[in-house]
Amino acid sequence: MKKFNIRKVLDGLTAASSSSSSATSHSGTPRENDVIQETLQSEHFQLCKTVRHGFPYQPSSMAFDPVQKILAIGTQTGALRLFGRAGVECYCQHESGSAVIQLQFLVNEGALVSALADDSIHLWNLRQKIPAILHSLKFNRERITYCHLPFQSKWLYIGTERGNIHIVNVESFTLSGYVIMWNKAIELSTKTHPGPVVHISDNPMDEGKLLIGFECGVVVLWDLKCKKADYRYTYDEAIHSVAWHHEGKQFVCSHSDGTLTTWNVRAPAKPAQIITPHGKQPKDGKKPEPCKPILKVEYKTTRAGDPFMVLSGGLSYDTVGRRACLTVMHGKSTAVLEMDYPIVDFLTLCETPYPNDFQEPYAVVVLLEKDLVVIDLGQIGYPIFENPYPLTIHESPVTCCEYFADCPAELIPALYSVGSRQKRQGYSKKEWPISGGNWGQGTQSYPEIIITGISLHLSNFFFTLKVMLQVLYKLKTAKVFERARSKEEKPSTEIVEEDPFAIQTLSWCPESRMLCVAGVSAHIIVYRFSKQEITTETVQLLEVRMQCEFSDGDSPDPGGEQTPTLPTPGASSSPQESEPPTQPSTGSNSCDGPRDNIPCLKVRSSPLKQSPGYQVELVIQLVWVSGEPPQPITGLAINSSYGLVVFGNSNGLAVVDYLQKTLLLNMGTSELYSPSDPYQRQPRSPRKQRQPSGAACDTNDGSNTSEDRCKSPTSGSTSPCNSDDERKQKFIQKVKFKSRRFSKTVANDFAKMSRKISSSSEQKPDLDAKDNSFIRSRSSSVTSIDRESREAISSFHFCESFPRKMDSLVSPCVLVGTTQGTVMMVALSLPPGGDQRLQQPVGISSCGTLVSLKGGILTMALLDATGTLLPPAYESWYDPNASDEDKEKNRRRRPASPPSSQEGQDSQFAVLCSEKQAKVVAMPSQTRIYKHNITESSFVLRADVVQMAGANCIACFCANGHIMTLSLPSLRPLLDVNYLPLTDMRIARTFCFSNLGQALYLTSPTEIQRITYSQETCDNLQEMLSELFTPVETPEAPNRGFFKGLFGGGAQSLDREDLFGETASGKASRSLAQHIPGPGGMEGMKGAASGVVGDLARARIALDERGQKLGELDERTAAMMASADSFSKHAHDMMLKYKDKKWYQL
Repeated sequence: MKKFNIRKVLDGLTAASSSSSSATSHSGTPRENDVIQETLQSEHFQLCKTVRHGFPYQPSSMAFDPVQKILAIGTQTGALRLFGRAGVECYCQHESGSAVIQLQFLVNEGALVSALADDSIHLWNLRQKIPAILHSLKFNRERITYCHLPFQSKWLYIGTERGNIHIVNVESFTLSGYVIMWNKAIELSTKTHPGPVVHISDNPMDEGKLLIGFECGVVVLWDLKCKKADYRYTYDEAIHSVAWHHEGKQFVCSHSDGTLTTWNVRAPAKPAQIITPHGKQPKDGKKPEPCKPILKVEYKTTRAGDPFMVLSGGLSYDTVGRRACLTVMHGKSTAVLEMDYPIVDFLTLCETPYPNDFQEPYAVVVLLEKDLVVIDLGQIGYPIFENPYPLTIHESPVTCCEYFADCPAELIPALYSVGSRQKRQGYSKKEWPISGGNWGQGTQSYPEIIITGISLHLSNFFFTLKVMLQVLYKLKTAKVFERARSKEEKPSTEIVEEDPFAIQTLSWCPESRMLCVAGVSAHIIVYRFSKQEITTETVQLLEVRMQCEFSDGDSPDPGGEQTPTLPTPGASSSPQESEPPTQPSTGSNSCDGPRDNIPCLKVRSSPLKQSPGYQVELVIQLVWVSGEPPQPITGLAINSSYGLVVFGNSNGLAVVDYLQKTLLLNMGTSELYSPSDPYQRQPRSPRKQRQPSGAACDTNDGSNTSEDRCKSPTSGSTSPCNSDDERKQKFIQKVKFKSRRFSKTVANDFAKMSRKISSSSEQKPDLDAKDNSFIRSRSSSVTSIDRESREAISSFHFCESFPRKMDSLVSPCVLVGTTQGTVMMVALSLPPGGDQRLQQPVGISSCGTLVSLKGGILTMALLDATGTLLPPAYESWYDPNASDEDKEKNRRRRPASPPSSQEGQDSQFAVLCSEKQAKVVAMPSQTRIYKHNITESSFVLRADVVQMAGANCIACFCANGHIMTLSLPSLRPLLDVNYLPLTDMRIARTFCFSNLGQALYLTSPTEIQRITYSQETCDNLQEMLSELFTPVETPEAPNRGFFKGLFGGGAQSLDREDLFGETASGKASRSLAQHIPGPGGMEGMKGAASGVVGDLARARIALDERGQKLGELDERTAAMMASADSFSKHAHDMMLKYKDKKWYQL
């Protein structure tokens, strides 16, 4: 008899969650929550973003602060990424999401101006750890095309699509009344519009002269004081960019026909020089053939040597298919540097920030579509700098992701030591030039590892500490396979649309360093970690033939022997000790049909040289069965203590002993159910074998008829068989929408299976009713049997528990979860260690169903009687290539040792979570003590049992964007936040939780977003984050020299305040632009870093706000004075009017 647990009911009433939870306890079972004191409460949880890693997705613009040494990159989605020294990164986002078309630093001021495609400009405060917008200005009538902010100036020039130039005060973000109109800048006789403004810059030697470039090819030198054009330079090709010589006497323009024109400032009639860097020079002296546009050019001078001219584009049109190039012209030499991706922008880094001094360029930062390259100009051959940022996450689309927090301390140095040998040679020996900012001072010190599997058959190991991310090691999994060279070899990989070597899922044991990787071509690779290089003569191969159903003559064992489903230690297939099973297996009931017993990939037959690091131990491949491709792997787990790999798909599961290189178990999902199991599903009848014409094949051609499928399991009578197509399509769409457990290929295969099931049911062959009577189904609707027949394996968990109900001793087990919510127990019988482990077979037995949940099983775990998490047993790492003495010295098996159960008492709790609900089951009584319905309208994409604040909980991410945590074992809701709606399959595939309140996902194809759900981490986030702005002295201005100062040959300064201020130029039109105060005022400064920098930032913003308020007060005072003067004037006029009149004349 069941009774309610009062404490659990009260907890459920007080929890602010839409999810429903219930807890029941059976009579005779102690009240576990009275024994286990749960310490986790709602106040321990808070959700926030921490840091973003990777390459900015879809970059569009770039800027560099030469004093602070900070690089800013804007993207087409309105994001800003700021980079300093290694480990100094920052991410911020414009609310509008419009593309960032240009960035301008206020050099050494800790501020940044961004111009967006929605015609708005924003001022960012970088003096706080989380940058915020101080001011915004939205243009209403004109579109922004170019911005220019002179060094040490507070006046920003803004060019528009109409050809006009407006001036903005960046301190108050107000428009000046000074406007340069296009019709005054060009010749009066010009009959056409010059087009948008594509360039603005002031003369390096005279701040009063502004160079304006129009798209049509007209360049104007504008005198700001006189408000007129001094010179106009006309060329018949469109202009893309302009660059000054530092002396201010010459400038260079790049054009759309691939030419560079050099102009003398005082000679506007014609260019001083015209060159086509990549054009072929005709011998007859004619004009060179046109080339592609030169999109940007920079002209930098040196004291001792020739100037540098750096340009992008300009290649000849006959170079079809050639990659994007950056051209460096230095003296008489021209170097063409090919890039892997198209060039978005580039900047030349110079020693001085002053434009009127020798620039002394030392590096070029090249922003590509998918990479960031920095070229060293100071060394011969122009080598590139080694990039310290983790920008290689996106080498190919990421297909899976795993996150491990608090890893063994010795693991990081081991991976780093072997990963450092993979680095390419030829980098510049100089230090990375982008070196600004300071690291945070957070208290987090535990190491974390992120493993990403990508479609380029590569596994990346990333090391994280605090908010840093560093690439540790890369593993290429395709090395063990041969590349298809002929057309005959390629069709075997047609089950996948992407790279046949792409990684689909992985399982990793940090303690033993064992790694198991499953690919989309139904292949599994087991790796061991070794510090020594070896050469493997023959790659160990095991081929497995997995079928979803079997007739009496079919054999599930790849060797042709019938694998028993009941377990005796010696009943499994015998180990093949003479040689590994590298030969293809042959089924006992195969015929000469299309493609049978053939793997999708071919393992290489030549010797394999394996570098230190992860080395191949065993390759497992699923083979084609009677013309049907193998189903992709949907569940995978490895255990180093037992020496086993277990995997499953929609056909069933298999257990492989990777020590003996043998297959131990291969059976369909339906065979795991015991005969008396109330949750057993009806296995599908054998599929009709494909037979070519004229071929005789002994096959069982049986399948259920519609009437047989619709028989009631209790009465035996037939009922009408309703159409199940609608539910079938919903199920297929759901599978296609799913995340990490099923890739696109799995969903397509499930759709194929659905069509085959429907077609087989329409054939209605005769079948013996005795052989096809099924046991009672869990489902209340008999039409759901067709749907349930597609049950696939979704997850595994190795543990040491009680295999059967009311057992008193623990033993090695495997928990098996399916896509239909069933959790089954499989018992393992391991031989003694040492040589006997390599000679005697491992016994396996199915123990039936443990419990059933709604939705597919996502994660499983085991707790002891005190609520402590029981991790799977593992074996400490030892080098497999070391001497035998070192192996025995380091080889220690560390199994989990839970206490044995006393009579009538439960000593373990199985924690089970599915797409819909979570349950806690007491062991060995197998009594469900807690149950929680996580979601009704959506489904869980990822769930993990994690450790947090010294306790355990379940963390869930739902398809509706909610992130939830549940306490253990009572399943009380602790956190429920609507964080991230599922808008991309990538998020569902890569979202994962880790211990200590950490989680991450791929927010774009190139970026990893890390988040935390820990209140403690959120509180310490300000200390952990890095500082972008550091107090640095601005370099001294260049010395003018005695004679230049005497004769006026030096740089001419300009008092822009007198020229652009309100007193001189008046007020700008209010309808032109709208000022929007940003959230980065005093409220935004509350979270800024403490100390001198924070105080200075707060003082600066306070002064800005005070100045703004004083300005508003002055305006109100002036308005009141004008009103008073008007009233006085009217009163005086009234007095004069009635001064001499009598009272009767009024």
